[in-house]
Formats: sequence, C-alpha cells, structure tokens
Amino acid sequence: MACKLESVVPALEDLWFRESLLADEETMSYNHAWGGTIPFPQDRWRDWYDHWIVHHEGRRFYRYLKDENGFVGEMAYHYDPEYDGYVADVIIFSAFRGRGYGSRGLELLCAAAKENGISTLYDDIAVDNPAVGMFLKHGFYEEYRTEDKIILRKDL
Repeated sequence: MACKLESVVPALEDLWFRESLLADEETMSYNHAWGGTIPFPQDRWRDWYDHWIVHHEGRRFYRYLKDENGFVGEMAYHYDPEYDGYVADVIIFSAFRGRGYGSRGLELLCAAAKENGISTLYDDIAVDNPAVGMFLKHGFYEEYRTEDKIILRKDL
C-alpha cells in the first residue's frame, strides 16, 4: 500500500505530539526492554529543541512524519560513539501503524541521511521487536546481536 507521507521540521509548540508519542504505552511497547514510555514534559521542550533542531551540529537529525491529516510519527538519527556512527529512529504512533508509514519513514530517513553525507546507519532493536523485519526489507542487515538487542546496519 502506497502512503502519502512527508517529513517536516516541527515547531517548538508542536512538541506536544512527541510528548504524546513517547507517553503512549502501545506506541512505546517496543521499548519495554528499556523502560517503556518516556516522560517528555513541556519544561524540557526548549532545551531538547535547541539541541536537536537548532544546534544539531550535523550530528543530529529530527523530523515529524505527517500525512494529509496530521502528524503520525517521528524519524531521527544521531551520532553514537558506541557505534562510531549514526543510529536511526523511526516511531509511528500506534493508531497509525499498519499503513506503510514505518517503511516510508525509514525510506525518507535513509534518503535524508545520505543527502546529509552519512554513509552508514545503524539501529539497535530489542530481540523481540517485530520491526526488525521492516529494517531487513529495507536493506539493513544484522551486524551482530547480544542477549537483549540486534544491531542492524545499512550502508547508504
């Protein structure tokens, strides 16, 4: 199923969506191994926004995923010294899953990373996370795994 999806830079006042996304238990169920939901109260928005959007230093990239009705998820990457590379992040709000948004978001993220000069993306996914299949279908491969997570890699 083809989906119409675009990536947009959120405004500071749009971070209500990220707060909702991270607070939703079903959306964050993939994160159960690392604590599940993540608090993101409004008093943290400005510093987070400055770090990720304003002063990203080429080491962080963050966008909302939006369809014709509004925000449906987020996509991001950031430099992580553990991998000496960039780690991908695509989260689709649970109410919008099953519509191809995750796949399309991952395609948009890979294209943005390549356009920004990133040659490799990684992701570390809990071993029981069904999203592993989506990453593998989009050219990622398993670099290694531990008891808790699978490290995926894609050369762009």
